[in-house]
Amino acid sequence: MPAGKTMEQNTATKPIRCKAAVCKVAGQPLEMEEVEVAPPRAHEVRIKILCTSLCHTDVTFWRLKGFPPRHPSILGHEAAGVVESVGDHVHEVAVGDTVVPVFLAQCGDCPDCLSDRSNICSGLPAGRPGMPRDGTTRFSFAATGEPINNFLGVSSFTEYTVVDVAHVVRLDPGVPPEKACLLSCGVSTGIGAAWKVAAVEPGSSVAVFGLGAVGLAGSTRVQDAWG
Repeated sequence: MPAGKTMEQNTATKPIRCKAAVCKVAGQPLEMEEVEVAPPRAHEVRIKILCTSLCHTDVTFWRLKGFPPRHPSILGHEAAGVVESVGDHVHEVAVGDTVVPVFLAQCGDCPDCLSDRSNICSGLPAGRPGMPRDGTTRFSFAATGEPINNFLGVSSFTEYTVVDVAHVVRLDPGVPPEKACLLSCGVSTGIGAAWKVAAVEPGSSVAVFGLGAVGLAGSTRVQDAWG
């Protein structure tokens, strides 16, 4: 029997204990904690994180003190991983698939997902606390059972996470995880800004500001447009 199927049968309906970097107080250092990650519910997948990167958005939310408190929480939203188990009604990915979690959902049914002019899903809007379909969390402290909030529907600063299948994109396993994780936000944001928002085309005069992941990805799209 394939190793992935064995893993699915052994752990799919059970919590997993692992390490996570937990934000307990805004602006204070993250603390490594043993956490419990619940099994995926309907329309959800549990992912073993292979690599995660730090986006400035993580730093921004880590610093925020004026927002309604959502502490403790597990930050992180740029990652690549492997599907460890799936909940009911998940057909888009399977155990063992390499995937990239993304913070913007794609339900595929709402008017915005069906439009060529928008990718801001209104069926599962971004920014809701908890999981997008029921508002609850799949994380808790292993020692006390105290719930831990998730972040942007992803929470990648952990060894395992649970993500709604609408927030998951299957990826070629040949893409190195340390590069694939940037597709979650930085690269897609830069390419999308040049391609979808600015609508760069051959002959356009453009200026790209910034040499981080977003700026470099936008520059790549501009070069592609020029051929």
